[in-house]
Amino acid sequence: MTKVLVIDDSPFIFKAIKKALTPKGFEVVDNASNGQIGLEMVQKYSPDIITLDVTMPVMDGIETARELLKLGYSSKIIMLSAMGDEALIEEAKSLGIQHFLSKPFKAEQMLEKVQLILEGKGSAV
Repeated sequence: MTKVLVIDDSPFIFKAIKKALTPKGFEVVDNASNGQIGLEMVQKYSPDIITLDVTMPVMDGIETARELLKLGYSSKIIMLSAMGDEALIEEAKSLGIQHFLSKPFKAEQMLEKVQLILEGKGSAV
């Protein structure tokens, strides 16, 4: 079973991702409200896929992705953003992140990104 970890400070986003993926056989293991907690959960759960919010308190998505890369994790990342901040997206792309979703998103959009990653069309961080 593919494990998905949500790193996002919005409980609503966690519920939306869980609602989109769980019926399709994915295990949404937990939600971290910031990147620092997220790094601990990555170590605990070893998720296959991480949804990562760009803007969070304590440690944002870019810092979290950098730390995951430095630590050698191979989880695939879907970067989520409520802002249309192209500079942050470009920075994420420079780290090797290829999958992005704007909030709010539809369940089908999340499923499509997850399927692309599972087909090997995703980026590892």
